[in-house]
Amino acid sequence: MSKVISICNQKGGVGKTTTAASLGVALAMKGERVLLIDLDPQSDLSACLGIERTDELDVTVSTMMGKAANEEVFDPMEGIRKTEEGVYFLPSNLELSAMEMSLVSVMNRERVLKGYVEKVRKYFDYVLIDCMPSLGMITINALAASDSVIIPVQAHYLPAKGMEQLLGTVGKVQKFVNPHLKVDGVLMTLVDARTTFSVEVPEMIKARYGERVRIYENSIPMRIKAAETSAQGVSIFRYDPKSDVAKSYAGLAEEVIRDGRKEKAKIRTERSR
Repeated sequence: MSKVISICNQKGGVGKTTTAASLGVALAMKGERVLLIDLDPQSDLSACLGIERTDELDVTVSTMMGKAANEEVFDPMEGIRKTEEGVYFLPSNLELSAMEMSLVSVMNRERVLKGYVEKVRKYFDYVLIDCMPSLGMITINALAASDSVIIPVQAHYLPAKGMEQLLGTVGKVQKFVNPHLKVDGVLMTLVDARTTFSVEVPEMIKARYGERVRIYENSIPMRIKAAETSAQGVSIFRYDPKSDVAKSYAGLAEEVIRDGRKEKAKIRTERSR
């Protein structure tokens, strides 16, 4: 009963990759077996996890999607690495850009990644997919392969305003590709407590979207050290474990685990009827 979660927002610079890496490590620290999938040709997540030259990799997410698209027999653990902090990950590189173009001629192109994820998810408690900042075919593949979505939103007006397009895409995926997909919640990131935006943006989201989305109790403060973790190739828990950013991501992991337990209990109840 693993769970697959896409970390998704078509806006760049909202802390999406930092959230994927930090949440993954936080879940691993709580005893969960976690796989991170870098689904961005810019390879930022791979860099965060310590890979310096992604162009030299023999096996990436593109490799595995290609095998799934061609209906090859493959080992789903091929190419997966493990960090010193206990998370597993499948890296990416620029080949993913070419993969997006090649999907145009592939049958069932929206579900290519799902073909891979369904084989690998049985080895993990959580699979987190770091999506690219766009709503193209690769991101559609992520949503089709996921059980749910976490939306990082910077605590400013314009990034929050862009949520409508993302929620519209999620709705279309629910209707035509993955009817079980749901939005777990909105995570407020890069929160600067000195500005009124930190209060106004969450209230605006609640007013505009009502019961369609929830906002996580934990929000991520804006800190320079959090941005520095990418260059260091380690998570905030290794770089600055006593920071308020680390505490916030640990709290977010507790919320995610709590949600997962509720969902599992609901499934067990439905199965027992």
